[in-house]
Amino acid sequence: MPHHRQLHQDGYALLRQAIPQQWLDELRQVFEAGVKPSDHWPVPRARDWRHSQLDGAARVQAVCRLPHVLATVGALIGERFFLYQVEGRAPLAGGGHQRLHRDLAARRPGDTVGVMVYLDDYGPDNGATRIVPGSHRPTAGEPPFDFSDESRSVQLAGQAGDALVFDVDLVHAGSLNVSGAPRRALLIGYAADPLYAAFQETAQLRGVDMDTHERFEPSDYPFTAPWPGAWRSS
Repeated sequence: MPHHRQLHQDGYALLRQAIPQQWLDELRQVFEAGVKPSDHWPVPRARDWRHSQLDGAARVQAVCRLPHVLATVGALIGERFFLYQVEGRAPLAGGGHQRLHRDLAARRPGDTVGVMVYLDDYGPDNGATRIVPGSHRPTAGEPPFDFSDESRSVQLAGQAGDALVFDVDLVHAGSLNVSGAPRRALLIGYAADPLYAAFQETAQLRGVDMDTHERFEPSDYPFTAPWPGAWRSS
């Protein structure tokens, strides 16, 4: 299956127009309604970002369960998994820059996957995500990744409704919002079922309000392109 091989080789997939366009206005409204100052979270958040608590919204939960999103997540994780978190983030004007980093798998490579759902058009001017394709699985003998080296990084660009699905070991980072234009996104987290207890221990610190008991089987969501040309790694 070429798409499956490419997904695991690159460590990510960019699903173009994964979110129905008619959902976007409602999702933006939900984002704005849920914005909370940094010090109103259980653990203070970075002050150059806006953070929105929105995991209880029905439309947000529907996004987290879109079949093509779950299919891509399941193909990466490779076993029964659960949704552990979803929140909103947006870099402020003049903010949002991050050093390249990995979020790191918990127990084994591929056991945790992130999804970034873009609610606004995104690109170099408003802080679009940078990634280093293929950086999630270093080869034997390869020197440690130099997180100050941007030579292999690619800055994504696209339209509201796109979704970036990525292995959390993929080297990535947010970028400086130079223009100040909105770059709102949902950041969703999924993890393999054996990690459930560990994630529950930190749920309150992460500001999670939603129920996380539902489980998803990769076999229930076959990994195929949801429509011609929708699955692209760049």
